[in-house]
Amino acid sequence: MVVMELEGKRVAILVDEIYQDLEVWYPYYRLREAGAEVITVAAKAGESYKGKYGYPIVADRSYEQVGAADFDGVVIPGGYAPDHIRRHAKANQFVRDMDAQGKLVAAICHAGWVLVSAGILKGRRVTGFFAIKDDLVNAGAQFEDAEVVVDRNLVTSRKPDDLPAFCRAMIEVLKRQASGAR
Repeated sequence: MVVMELEGKRVAILVDEIYQDLEVWYPYYRLREAGAEVITVAAKAGESYKGKYGYPIVADRSYEQVGAADFDGVVIPGGYAPDHIRRHAKANQFVRDMDAQGKLVAAICHAGWVLVSAGILKGRRVTGFFAIKDDLVNAGAQFEDAEVVVDRNLVTSRKPDDLPAFCRAMIEVLKRQASGAR
């Protein structure tokens, strides 16, 4: 018997040009494997975005078509995509709304840039790629050099090597939300 621990959950993955391929596809398939519905979200629905290594992904929805009420979590990959994502006010608002509702906000590598632009880091414990440590700290976060840091609904990791711990933590937060525990 296959246990679908995230059945009924909807998770958005934000994408844009030059995303870190593994940081999109590993969580995408891991969340689907656990039973979640995964929806890709970007500036333009139906548009194809290429990863750093050229692998394309098509956005299911645009930022204008999504709202926090429709999702249980959001995943933000790294690469150069976060620098593009954070330029969209609606993307930042979506992340801010997800956090305000206590829903999963998961960011890996350079994705902390989106968290900075969304304004959700003051007083939070996080990690991320070492090159953006100053950005995270200057936004009010407490930086920890660890493979994964969980601060309530916020899950952060540093790099592709951290993906197993990152995905385990995301799934635990989503399961905890389902049980009503915080």
